[in-house]
Amino acid sequence: MKQHAGAGEITRQWPSGSHGRRRTSNNVTGFDLGVVPDMPAAPTVVLVDTQPAVRRGVRSILERSGEIVVVGEAANAGEAIAECTKHLPDVLVIDLRLGGKDGIDVINTVLRVSPGTGVLVFSEIDDDKAITAAIHAGARGYLGKDVGPEQILRGVQVVAAGDAIISKAIASRFSSWLRPASGQDPYPFAQLTSRERDVLEHIAAGKSNSAIARDLSLAPKTISNRVSAIFGKLGMADRAQVIVLARDAGLGRG
Repeated sequence: MKQHAGAGEITRQWPSGSHGRRRTSNNVTGFDLGVVPDMPAAPTVVLVDTQPAVRRGVRSILERSGEIVVVGEAANAGEAIAECTKHLPDVLVIDLRLGGKDGIDVINTVLRVSPGTGVLVFSEIDDDKAITAAIHAGARGYLGKDVGPEQILRGVQVVAAGDAIISKAIASRFSSWLRPASGQDPYPFAQLTSRERDVLEHIAAGKSNSAIARDLSLAPKTISNRVSAIFGKLGMADRAQVIVLARDAGLGRG
């Protein structure tokens, strides 16, 4: 899978050429029904939350999209580990409040059992200590429970694609989580590629896509694709939000 048709969206392509499964009739010998292209498998998800209503709501959002398969649910740490061990899902959507066992411990255990699983935290907890611990444990995404259905779906898609996403409400604190003990400030948005960082610097300076394309000697379509990828990775819905976030992090002031 590859990002992004729009902010946080996933696009899929049919296999090129003649690759695919050849389907033939079981009843009429030699009757060829043609080549059926192999469809990319939909990302699989395990949902972990102590509240059944939350699980039902998230499950409904994901399944209505027709692009996500929910393969398991869990209400506690033990069930979460069991479901992930059984299904090895592409994405684990997990609250950090799991009764007797901390969600961070579950993330650590799941990633030992299934290192290919992407973890998306979906929680009301938004203090820096918890968020930092989740990211250090290996979570690729962190969304508060105040986000809308589109952001939940986008969060799962982004994490399934191997990228990172965080809520707007906590994104402004991102740079402080990654500041090393030496006191040197790292680039505040580590999930962006070097080319996306170049584009973000221009966005923060208030430049349009066409102006960025001229400055970087790139096609407008290339810039548009990179802007969409930036929006998805930063969890932002529009350009104004991205500009505010980038300038708060010290970009675009040169």
